[in-house]
Parts: sequence; C-alpha cells; structure tokens
Amino acid sequence: MIALAFNLNVLTRDLSLYLENHVRVGLFGSGVGLSLVLGFGAAYACYYLISVAKKPQLIAGGKKFCQFLREQCPVVSETYYPTFWCWESRVQTLLRPFVTAKPGVSYRNELIKAADGGQISLDWFDNDGSAAHPDPSTRPTVLLLPGLTGTSRESYILHMVQQSRELGYRCVVFNNRGVSGEKLLTPRTYCAANTEDLEAVIAHIQSANAAAPLMAAGVSMGGMMLANYLGRKGRETCLRGVVVFSAGWDVFECTASLEKPLDRFLFNSYLTSCLQASVDRHRPVLEKLFDIDYVMKAKTVRQFDERFTSIMFGYQTNEDYYRDASPIHRLKSVQVPMLCLNAADDVFSPNHAFPVEAVKQNPNVALLITDHGGHIGFLEGIWPWRSTYMDRVFRQFAKAVIEQGSSLRDL
Repeated sequence: MIALAFNLNVLTRDLSLYLENHVRVGLFGSGVGLSLVLGFGAAYACYYLISVAKKPQLIAGGKKFCQFLREQCPVVSETYYPTFWCWESRVQTLLRPFVTAKPGVSYRNELIKAADGGQISLDWFDNDGSAAHPDPSTRPTVLLLPGLTGTSRESYILHMVQQSRELGYRCVVFNNRGVSGEKLLTPRTYCAANTEDLEAVIAHIQSANAAAPLMAAGVSMGGMMLANYLGRKGRETCLRGVVVFSAGWDVFECTASLEKPLDRFLFNSYLTSCLQASVDRHRPVLEKLFDIDYVMKAKTVRQFDERFTSIMFGYQTNEDYYRDASPIHRLKSVQVPMLCLNAADDVFSPNHAFPVEAVKQNPNVALLITDHGGHIGFLEGIWPWRSTYMDRVFRQFAKAVIEQGSSLRDL
C-alpha cells in the first residue's frame, strides 16, 4: 500500500505540473477541469495498479521444476504490467502484429522430403556470428513452431529469433505444409493432432547437428502440436525442454469460445478466410480428393474442419478429430520439462479449460497464467514495440534449459 500511495502521489504531481505548464485557458483555467483530469487519472492509476497489474500464477506438478523456474526465470515471479492503454484481451490480440517491431532476420531455406512424398519448408537462422557459441557443431538450436496460419515472418517468431540471436543460439522455423510459399506436392496439409511432420523435422535437425542441444517453442497451434508430440513420445525425444505460448488445451472449448458473436466477428471469420485462402492456393492438388467449393463456403473454423481437416486426416467425425487434437488428454505422458504460458483472458483458449489438475499431476510440466495478455499478446510498457512479456519468458526459459538444464534431469 505504501508503494501504491507513492505511485499515485508521483502521478498526481507530474500530471499537475504538466497541466499547469501547458494548459492556461478554458475550462482548466478555472481549476474545475484540472481537478477532473487529476481525479480521473488518479482513479485510473489506482484501478490499473490494483486490478490489472498482477503477478502471474505459477502452477507446477513438482517442487524441483517450480524452484528451478523461480531461480532461473525470475520473470515468472514478477508483476506483469500490461500496456496501460491496451490491456484488454481483444485489443492486445489485435494490436500485437501492428505495434511490435519486426526485427530484420535473414533465413536460409531448406526443403526436406516427407514420407508421403510431400515437402516441408524449414527456415534456418544459423547465427554464424555467435560469439558465445562459435562452433556450429555444438551451437544450441531452438526449433520454433508458428500458429495456425503463421510462418517464419510472424512478429512473434522474429522476436524469438532475435532473442536467440542475442543468446548466441541457432534457430530453425518449422513452416507447416503449404503456408510459406512452397508448392504442395501431395494432397496433405497439417493439423494439431498429427505430429508426423514434426517428428521428421526433429529427426532431421538432430541428424544434422547431433552434438548441439535442442529445445523447442510453439505458439498457439504450434504449441498444441508440440504438447501432443511430447505426450506421444514420452522420453523418446531429443528435446531438452519445451515452452508453449497461448495453446488451446481443449479444442471443443476453444471453438465454442470463438463462436460467440463478437469473437466470431473479430477472429473466427478472419481465421477461416486465411485457411480457405491456403486451400484455394493449392486447389489443383487438393481438388482431386476434396470438394474445394464446399470447403470455400465454410463460415467458421469448425465448419472448415468438418469439411476439410478431419476428412484429410481420416477421422470418422470432427468430434473425433477435436478430441485427438486436444493436448489436455496427453499432458500426463509428457516426460521432458515443459513451461506453458497462457493469459486468463484469452478468448482463443478460455481459462476454464486450462489443464490445472493435469499439470499438478505431472512434475515435468508448469503452467504460468497471467490475468491479462490476450492471445499471443502480452504487450507491456508504454509503447510495446521492442519486447513483450512473452519474449522475456522465452528468453529466460531458453537460456535456463540450454545452460542449466542438467539440473532438471529426473524430475
């Protein structure tokens, strides 16, 4: 309370001096307007500091992992101060692509063959100028998985590449089939439940850099795919650790949330159109097996999945697909350290579906929940163009896993 009173006093004093120096006439000249502005400013600051800016909740299944995070990743214990003028969930989600900078990154593209004859596009940032890890054979590698329709050019991916560059690590971005400009060679794209392409990518990276430590980070659907992969593989993976951002844990609940009128208007229709655009771009290959005109008439992500995704991957019903794609059912089998960051106000991943109880039962998993942040938002600072709370979580966890990860063995 002392700190709160001090903050309010400082705010009131600075605002008063500003208005006295810059506003001389009109309503403020009588003092009435000045009092109103000061009162509103103090009330808003009080509300922000009490109700908006809060420490995140850290839930972990084991004391060892929890202690490791608090010691090596202090960000998990620090108050998260969302940008004061855009802390609301939908505003954070919508603004992030526009207000955050896009660091300059030059990739080296590689196309690898998949078992079905298709091709997978990987974008490498080799970081050959790394002073911390000059030997490329042992340079730590971070595998990055973008969201549903994302590529290596998304701002959140570029920020993680930038953080990795500063740490001296190499990055490789796994672009899902058909989304980054490459030709679709077979009538198959991707989904959150199928991890075959991810397994092939991890095996390829490991074979090319066998002596280099490897960890992964997934965002939204990329995080869901990573969680499902870890749940299937258990300890049979070379990944030293995983961090997941804004994952949808129960697909039924996620789609239901996005079908509410406002969120359908703001997000669902746009996502559906992006998915349809990708399908239409590869129409010559896909129309051999699918009714593309029917797919193009879908109005929601659920309708798109019913008409395309679930059929492509051989599910009897869309419900079967959604059940298989929901990572909440596989968390109990995760056997490597995994940190998950979600915002309680994320409309893509409603907080009542967070896997709190499942996390408590697994010593390898931790869930970090902020009150605000939206979906892949986590904006902070007065003008949040340089870095976000999510970026800081990524940087600290990546460094901890790569450099101190030996202490996490046998959780």
